[in-house]
Amino acid sequence: MSIKSDNRHLYLQVIDRLKQDIEDGIYKEKEKLPSEFDLAKELGVSRATLREALRILEEENVIIRRHGVGTFVNAQPMFSSGIEQLNSVTNMIKQAGMKPGTIFLSSITQSPAEEDLRRFSCSPEDSIVLIERVRTANGEPVVYCIDKIPESILPEAFSHQDESLFDILEQEASRKISHAVAKIEPIGYHEKISPILECDPEAALLVLKQMHYDENEEPILYSVNYFKADMFSFHVLRKRI
Repeated sequence: MSIKSDNRHLYLQVIDRLKQDIEDGIYKEKEKLPSEFDLAKELGVSRATLREALRILEEENVIIRRHGVGTFVNAQPMFSSGIEQLNSVTNMIKQAGMKPGTIFLSSITQSPAEEDLRRFSCSPEDSIVLIERVRTANGEPVVYCIDKIPESILPEAFSHQDESLFDILEQEASRKISHAVAKIEPIGYHEKISPILECDPEAALLVLKQMHYDENEEPILYSVNYFKADMFSFHVLRKRI
């Protein structure tokens, strides 16, 4: 059925129509859309108009176009958080109504690298604990986590099987994380991490690098988290000044 004309540009009407069809389940997540020829014919618009609408929908991550394969409906994120909110991975999973879990990969105690000396303001004689884990939601791997903590901060009874490092530091080490400085960037397929997270070859990752500070402004945790981009979204509230 073709779209109904109104006073707006035709490509805007196509965008609204396709979004509505996706919301109504006519086109499901990860489903391939009809060819440009068939879709333009169905909507009663030119292929040029359709291409402009698809270009914008791709920019908005509503669809994904795979060269030589076709156009697909993007999976909507299951987990969403404001980047201005300091939220643990455990809480993000719980807030989505799912059960958090942990797959422990490794833990080593090592001398601080040059960047660790700068980040933690420690001395070369200090030790840094490096922990690698995979966080799961209802058993499905969703985040690959690399955490660095000065060994002197960790409690003696620290268990690698514990879910939230935030809770461990606060409840067992009396070091409450109050804020963090974060940097987020998208990357493509990662040879090591993408297979662990069971990502499709075309799936991207969101990398969140954070330096966490306690209430005394002391750096106590540095983390690099790789999120499945089709399952997580981060947003920020910006206020005019």
